[in-house]
Amino acid sequence: MIPLSVTWDDIGGLVDAHERFLTGARVDADVRGAVLDSWKRCRSVGLEPDRLLVPYAPGLALDDTLLRAAEPVLQRLTGSLSEVGMTIALCDGQGRMVQRLGGDRLLRGRLDDVRFAPGFDASEKVVGTNGVGTALAERGPVYVVGREHFADCLQPFACAGTPVRNPLSGHIEAVLDLTCLRDDGDPLMLRLVREAARDIEARLLEQATQREQALLAAYRRAGRDADGWPPQPAGTRPGRYGEGAGARLGRIDLAVLREKAEALIAAPHRTLDEVMLSGGRSAMLLRRQVRGAAGETGVVVEARILGGAGMGPIGLAGPGTADGPATVNEVVPLPRTTPPPLPKKKKRAATTALPGSPMSPTVPTLLLPSPQPFAAEPVTDDRLLLLGDPGVGRLAVLARGRLELLHEAGIRIGTTLDVARTAEELAEVAVPRFADFASVDLPDPVLHGEEPGPLGADTPLRRVAVGSVREEPDLYGVGDQVRYVPSTPQSRSLETGRAVLEPVLAEAGGWLAQDPARLARVLTAGIHSLITVPLRARGTTLGVVSFYRSGHPAPFEEDDLSLAQELAGRAAICIDNARRYTREHNTALALQRSLLPKGRPEQSAVEVAYRYLPAQAGVGGDWFDVIPLSGARVALVVGDVVGHGLHAAATMGRLRTAVHNFCSLDLAPDDLLAHLDDLVGRLDRGEGWAVDSGQADSGIVGATCLYAVYDPVSRRCALTRAGHPLPAVVGPDGTVEFVDLPSGQPLGLGGMPFETVELELAEGSQLVLYTDGLIEDRHQDIDAGLERLRTVLAGADRSPEETCEAVLDALLPARPSDDVALLVARTRALGPERVAQWELPSDPAVVSRSRAAVTEQLAAWGLEELSFTVELVASELVTNAIRHATGPVQLRLLRDRALICEVSDGSGTSPRLRRARTEDEGGRGLFLVAQLTERWGTRYTPEGKVIWTELPLP
Repeated sequence: MIPLSVTWDDIGGLVDAHERFLTGARVDADVRGAVLDSWKRCRSVGLEPDRLLVPYAPGLALDDTLLRAAEPVLQRLTGSLSEVGMTIALCDGQGRMVQRLGGDRLLRGRLDDVRFAPGFDASEKVVGTNGVGTALAERGPVYVVGREHFADCLQPFACAGTPVRNPLSGHIEAVLDLTCLRDDGDPLMLRLVREAARDIEARLLEQATQREQALLAAYRRAGRDADGWPPQPAGTRPGRYGEGAGARLGRIDLAVLREKAEALIAAPHRTLDEVMLSGGRSAMLLRRQVRGAAGETGVVVEARILGGAGMGPIGLAGPGTADGPATVNEVVPLPRTTPPPLPKKKKRAATTALPGSPMSPTVPTLLLPSPQPFAAEPVTDDRLLLLGDPGVGRLAVLARGRLELLHEAGIRIGTTLDVARTAEELAEVAVPRFADFASVDLPDPVLHGEEPGPLGADTPLRRVAVGSVREEPDLYGVGDQVRYVPSTPQSRSLETGRAVLEPVLAEAGGWLAQDPARLARVLTAGIHSLITVPLRARGTTLGVVSFYRSGHPAPFEEDDLSLAQELAGRAAICIDNARRYTREHNTALALQRSLLPKGRPEQSAVEVAYRYLPAQAGVGGDWFDVIPLSGARVALVVGDVVGHGLHAAATMGRLRTAVHNFCSLDLAPDDLLAHLDDLVGRLDRGEGWAVDSGQADSGIVGATCLYAVYDPVSRRCALTRAGHPLPAVVGPDGTVEFVDLPSGQPLGLGGMPFETVELELAEGSQLVLYTDGLIEDRHQDIDAGLERLRTVLAGADRSPEETCEAVLDALLPARPSDDVALLVARTRALGPERVAQWELPSDPAVVSRSRAAVTEQLAAWGLEELSFTVELVASELVTNAIRHATGPVQLRLLRDRALICEVSDGSGTSPRLRRARTEDEGGRGLFLVAQLTERWGTRYTPEGKVIWTELPLP
C-alpha cells in the first residue's frame, strides 16, 4: 500500500542513499521497501544507472477486445488531464509501450529523449525502477518519483502505474501508467490510474458477457435451422429441472460431467469423451465450435446420456459464474433422435457451417456415432452442457488443477517434524503435477535446528531433496553442497526474497554461469524453464526451491509464479516448524544427556550394564545411577519424571543431583526417599525456583523412584520404591522373581512413609531395575509386560550386557513411544579373606591391642607400608569410641579398591571435626584422621553409627 502523504528529498537523502546502495551499503531505513526491492532486482540483472540500452519493437498492438474496453476510458482520462502536464501510457503485458496519450510538448519531448515512447521497452529489467516495469514486477500498483528511479535519466519524472488484468482469468493483459515531471508529481496519481484500470477491467467483463450471450443465441439458432429441432414447449425454459434421467442424476454424476466438459473445452485437439455414470449409465460428450452473427467464435460441449428415459436440465454452472471463467450457466435441450447404426469403417468428421456464418473449415461440426453398440430401441437424451472460450476453459482447468495441487500440498507437506523429510514432501508434491524436476536447498544450520542467518550469493547450501520424473539430468544430487553465483536466479531470489521466473533457460546467461559445462548438458536433456522461490517463514529465509520443466508442453508462465510461491510458502512454514522442533528437541536432548551418568563409576560390589532409549518424540525424565557408598557398598537408582520436554529433563537433573547429595550423607533407603519426596513437593509448590522473579515451575511435578543399596560383605540388599515398577531378581540358576516390595506413593504427594525390604542375594545374582516404558504402552498392559520380561530374563550364565540386549530385542523391537531406562547389576561378594573384624570392649587398654591386630593383618595382606597410618587412624577412632560413645565397639578392615577402616559403636552422636588452638591439649585426633585419609565420614545404623575412612592402596 502506497502512503498518499509521502514527500521525498531528492537533493539530499535519496541521492545519498542511492549512491550508498550502489556501493553495497545497507539503506533499509532510508528507502521505501518496494523501491528498495526494485533496486535490488535492477542490480541483480546488471543494470547500470548511467547507461541504458532500450530495445525498440515496431508494430506493437493489443488485443482488439482490450482496445475496445480501454478506448473510452483512456479518452475520458485524457480529457480530464488536458489542463495538466501529464501523459497516459498503455503498455502490453511485457511492459512495452503501445500508446501514449496527452501531455504538453515539453513533457513529450523530454520523454522521447529518454525513450519512454511507443515501441520502446519499459520493463524493469531494461530501464530500471519506473511506473510500468515495477508495477509489472510487483504485480500491483506503484508510485515512483524522482531519485527513486534507478536510472539517472528518469529522475526528473514522477509516475504511477498499475496492471490491467483479465477479470475472468486474472492474467495481466496490460499496464496503465501516468507520468509527469517530478515537481508536478502527486501520490494521488496512483488513485487515478487504479480507478482507470478498474474501469477497463469492468468493460472487459461486460464484453465477455455479451459475447457469451451471442454464442448461445447462435447455438440455438443453429439447432432449429440446421437440423429442424423443435422449439421447446411453451412455458418451459432451459435451466429448469425437468423429467427424465437427468433429474435423477446425483450430485456426484453432475460434478463428473461438469469436470469432463470443462476439460474437453480446454483440450484443443479432443472432440469426444465418454463418461461412466452411476446406475450403469454413461454419457458421450461431444465438442464442437459455433460462431455468432457478429463473428464471435466459441466451443460447445453436448452430452448424450445413455440408459435413461429422458435427460432433464442438469443445471451445471460453467466457468462464467462464480465457479470459474467464461462459460454459460445454462443447459439447452437437444432433440430426441434415433441413433445411427454402427459404421463398419473408422469414424470420420464432416466439416459444415452453422447458419448465419460463412463456410469455413475453422467451424467444424463432428457427426459421430456412439462408440458403444445400442440395444433395441435404446433411450438417449442430448443436452448442451457448457459453452465458452477454449482459452478460458483451459484457464478454468488449470485453476482447478492448481487448487487440487494446493489441497494435496496442505495434506502431504508437513506430516512429520523432520526438516529433510518435509523438504522431500515438497519435491514429491510438485513432481510431476507442477514441474518435471524440483530441488530443495537448505543451509546446514537449518538442518540442525539453528537460525540460518542471512542467505545470499556464495552462501553454502545443501541439496536436501530432489524430485524427478526420470533420471536427473546432471543436476546436483542429494547431499551435495551448492554455492550459487550472484547472477543465478537462486541467488537473486534469496537476495530479493521474491520468486524468479526464467521462461527460456537457454537464454538465461546468469543461470548458465553457475556451471556452464554441467548446465549445458541439462539443457540438452530437455529442461527449458525454471522458477526459483525462496523458502521464507516468519520473516526468515530458510533456503530456496527450484522448479524445472522439460516434459510439460508449455514452459512456466507468469501465472505459475503465484502457485510456486504458494507451494513454497506452505512448505516453508512446515520446514520452519520442523527446524524449531529440531532445535528444541536437540536442546532438551543435550540437557538430558548432560544430566545422565557418563561411564561406569569405580566400584567392586556389582558388575553393571545399562541402556537408555529416548522416546520417538521429545525427551523424558527417566534416569538411572550407580553410586558408590562407604563400606564398599553401592546404591542403584532408577527414576522417572512424569511428562516430556525441557521441564521433565530439568526436573530429572535436579532429582538426580539431590539423590547424589543424600547418598553422601549415607541415609537409609527409606529416609532418602522421604527427603526426595519432600523436595519434589517443594518443587511442585514453586519453592526455590526463580523466587526473586516471582515465577514458579511450569506444570505439576510427578516422579517415581526405586532405590536399592547392596552390601558385598553381607550380600544383603535393601530396597524401597515410590510408585515405581517392581524390580526383578535373576538367580545364578536363571530363576526369576519379582521382589514383593511395597509400592509406596509417587514422589511429591507427601505424608506416607516408605517401607524397606531386605534380601540376601547369592553371589552372581542379577538385580534388574527399569522404568515403565519397558513393560507398558498403549498396546499392552503392565501385567502382560511383566510376564514377557520374566520370560526373557529366565536364563543362566548371562552377563549384564547380554541381559540388556536380550531384554531390548524382545520387548522393544522398534523405537519406544516413551523413554526407557534399564539397569542390570550382577552381584559380587567381598570374601572373608578380604575382611578383618574385631569386637572390642569399652576399655582403654584395648587400643594398643587393636594397633597390633591392625599391623598383623596388614602384613598378611602385604600392605606393611600402610601400617603406620592405619595404626594411627584406628587408634584415634577406637579411642574416641571408648571415650565418647556407648555400647560395644567394633573395628573392621576391608580390602577393596581402597583400604577401608571402620569403627562402629552404639551411640547416635556424630563426631565433629574442629581445629584445635595452639594452647589446646586435645581436639586434634579427628583433624589428623582427615589429613591422613582420602575420605572419611559417618553413617548411621539401627544400632548406632559407623565412622569410616578410606586410604588409597599403594
